[in-house]
Parts: sequence; structure tokens; C-alpha cells
Amino acid sequence: MKSLNKILTGIIGIALSFLAAAVLIKLQGNSPIDAYRALFNYGLASWFSLSSTLNNATPLILTGMAAAIAFSSNVVNLGEPGQLIVGALTAALLGYYLPIPGILGIFVILIISGIVGGLYGGLAGVLKKYYKMDEFITTLMLNFIADYLTLYLATYPFLDEKSYVPATHMIKREFFLPTINGINISFFIAIFMVFVSFFVVTYLKKGYEWRMMGHNYDFSKIGGCKNEENLIWVMFYTGFLSGLAGALLILGGTQHRFIKGIGANYGWDGVMLAIVGGNGVVETSVFAIFFGFLKAGGIGMEFEVSIPSEFTMVLQAIIVLLVVATRSTISYYSDKIKASLKAKRVVKSSD
Repeated sequence: MKSLNKILTGIIGIALSFLAAAVLIKLQGNSPIDAYRALFNYGLASWFSLSSTLNNATPLILTGMAAAIAFSSNVVNLGEPGQLIVGALTAALLGYYLPIPGILGIFVILIISGIVGGLYGGLAGVLKKYYKMDEFITTLMLNFIADYLTLYLATYPFLDEKSYVPATHMIKREFFLPTINGINISFFIAIFMVFVSFFVVTYLKKGYEWRMMGHNYDFSKIGGCKNEENLIWVMFYTGFLSGLAGALLILGGTQHRFIKGIGANYGWDGVMLAIVGGNGVVETSVFAIFFGFLKAGGIGMEFEVSIPSEFTMVLQAIIVLLVVATRSTISYYSDKIKASLKAKRVVKSSD
């Protein structure tokens, strides 16, 4: 029921966001109807559009889940951008140098890249446990280190000298992830991780402790949960998801190499998705596909109505604000009505 409420309030917030965005489009002198028609045509109207939407959603599903699991565990992991590009660079280097062939090689690349992302995320947990450093600060700072370190490695030691921009060598062709009717295999890997994450959070003892830590930190500690140890595991697991997202960008993307700016805004988009999805694994993944639709459709608005594709980023920000506002408002009045009805019942029973 809670999941349904999150999705319903999300839909209401999205509808209001589209209305607000329509006003902005009109003020720019464009037709909202033409803009939204182009958005739909390029995002959903054909199989090619739908496959583009799903391919765009792949890294968002993983970074969104990473942020959602961390936030629901009362852990502030803002390091998804850094963990993603560390995983991406690892995949790019393994894809070029790894001697293991075929599917086994792909499996090894994905696992090792995810583990590297996890270890990078877990570092913030270790700093929290042993040095009491706030993970809010450490994950942000680790993003800067990852950004400049990977750029240095791609620019000097592992530079492909034939490339016009800082970039590593292209990975071996045998490690390219194939597509099924236009949908890259990486999307199905992301969906598989949704099921794995849901199982971990819902049915495993460790996931239960994470959730309890999120509901009430002190209560879970008194109840016997090892919160500091769990924080490291949350950081590792969510870092693994972000590192895996980076690896899939290399193996299943279009460049097949690490290139400056490859992480784009996927890490920060994941944070927004977790907020919109109410920190639920499934809900966040559903909204990730919707954001993938906005990214695919935004290109259509640029081509057909001359609205910059960056406008979709404005739309995403409006959606986050209005979805959260809608959810809070509905929750506030719902609680108020329930309290009022309960008070009336108590008064009646006492008469």
C-alpha cells in the first residue's frame, strides 16, 4: 500500500510538473502541445523510442537504487558520481587488458568494477567508523578525488594517443554487450539487480538491520544491530551498484572506452530519483525509467520544437520539488483527518 501511495503521489506531482513546465514553454514562445508531442514521439511512440528510453534508464536505475538504499538506511551517500566513474575506468582498463575471453571476461569485468566502486564507497564508511568523519562530507570529497584521479589516468598513463580528447583505449569488441531488438543487455542486468536489491533489503537479516537503522538509529543499536559495521556494508553495497552502472556504461554504451565526462549527471540524478521514489527500491526504479523517457524525449523536443534538451533537467527539478510537496501535503492532511476522526470516536465512547 505504501508503494502504491508513493507511485500515486508521484504521478500527481508529475502531472502538476508538466502543467508548470507548459507555462514555461509557452512563455518561451513555443507550443506546449507540440513540445509534449515531440517528447512522446521520441520517448514512447515507437519500439525504437521505447528502447532508447530503456537504454537511457539503465544507469539511472542503478544509481537511483544506490541512493535509495543508502537514504532508507539513514546513511548519506552522495558519492554515487565518484563510485560510478571509478567503476567505469576499471571496466575500461579491464576491457582492454584482461586476457580472459568472452562471456566469462564480461562477468569478471562487471564484478570487479562493481567491487572497486563498492570499496571506494566503503572507504567513507571506514572513515566514519574509525575517525567519526561525517559521510556527507567524505562522500562529496571522494567525488572530487575520483573525478580528477580518473581524468589524470585517462589523460596520461592510459591515454589512447589516437584519441582527440582524454580517453582510454577502446575495449575489446568481444566485451561489447549485445542488444535484443534495440534494448541493450545492460538494461536486463539492471533489472536483475532490482530483484537482488529488493530481496536483500526485504528478506535478508542484513537488509532488515539496514531498514531498522533507517527507521530509528538508537533503537536498532539497543536492539543489537551493529550500526557502524552496517554503515560500511551499506556504503559498499551502494558503491557496488554505482560502480556496476559505470561498468555498464563502458560495456553497453556507445563509446566503449573511458572518456572525460562519461558519468554525466547519472550520479546526481540517482539522488533525485531516490527522493522522488520515497527511497523505495522498486518505486525508484519505476521513476528511473520515467526519467529515461524524459532524456530520450528531450532530444525530440530539441529537434522538432527547438527547445534545448537541457530543459528536461529543469523539468526533472520541478518534478522533484512538486512530487515531494504533493507527498508531504497529502500525508499532512491525511494524518490530520485520521487524528480528527479518532478524537471524535474517543469523545463518543466517553459520552
